[in-house]
Amino acid sequence: MPLYTPLYTLHLLAALIWVGGMFFAWMVLRPAAAALPAAERLRLWLGVFERFFRWVWAAVLILPISGVGLMHLRFNGFESAPRYVQIMIGLYLVMLALFLRIQILQLPELRRAVLIENWPAGAATLGSIRRLVAINLLIGLLLISVAGSRLSLG
Repeated sequence: MPLYTPLYTLHLLAALIWVGGMFFAWMVLRPAAAALPAAERLRLWLGVFERFFRWVWAAVLILPISGVGLMHLRFNGFESAPRYVQIMIGLYLVMLALFLRIQILQLPELRRAVLIENWPAGAATLGSIRRLVAINLLIGLLLISVAGSRLSLG
């Protein structure tokens, strides 16, 4: 299986970028940015999201492509994949839905608020984004735990 190792490495790197980026944003950047005045904080977060989401888009595309490849190489398809793989697919879909909600609905709201300097609206939108990122981070950590432990889920 010479293709398995590079595909698995690519899969792991994509997950690391997405979940690790959320961990950094939530645990390190968020507390540091809280000390900034509203205008600076919102501009900072807008720039962070716009840059980070490019990487998340790459992960969003790489994960299912590499995952399906790995599934076919290792388990001969979805039907014979163990339960933990099916759980990982389900958790990925939930994470994707939350990311798309942020990207498509909330990031444009934040961009508009910053553009017109409506700091209260921007802060409210950022709070909503922050909650969804926290949920996505928890799901991502759960997903990694499932993958790492391969819990005896069948």
